[in-house]
Amino acid sequence: MNKKIPERAVIYTKDIQNIMGKSPRSASKYMQILRRTLEKEEGEFVTVDEFCMVTGITHEVVRRYL
Repeated sequence: MNKKIPERAVIYTKDIQNIMGKSPRSASKYMQILRRTLEKEEGEFVTVDEFCMVTGITHEVVRRYL
């Protein structure tokens, strides 16, 4: 029973808190900024690739926190 769990494709506010060391409120505001930058609606997901592209943080660093 060695099922491989696929890596997560989306970033949540809690991830932003962990990766960037932000407070919950600051992380939520940053998520809003990300969505605006990426021209996404309020309920749309931000992917790991999009997060890395906007922030300049490498995939390797982000994956450690997911």
